[in-house]
Amino acid sequence: MAIENLTTLQITDPAVLKAAAWGMRAIAAAIAISATGFAAAWAELSIGSAAVGATAENKDVFGMVLLLTVIPETIVIFGLVVALLLLF
Repeated sequence: MAIENLTTLQITDPAVLKAAAWGMRAIAAAIAISATGFAAAWAELSIGSAAVGATAENKDVFGMVLLLTVIPETIVIFGLVVALLLLF
């Protein structure tokens, strides 16, 4: 009974439609941030372990591997820009 009522529901109130649109944009922004956050974490996982191994063998590469571990964080910045564009 409840499922039948939901499938035939017709919302015509403009305030409800505006709130629903805002909620969908908020969900899209959350997906943009979380997806880029997980992608950056996964990239840093492999880069970080390789960086530790390279630094253990040769101390002179510390600056280079530090730079390489920071590069995936730019992905999160792009996700933040996309989320802000979606919200505003």
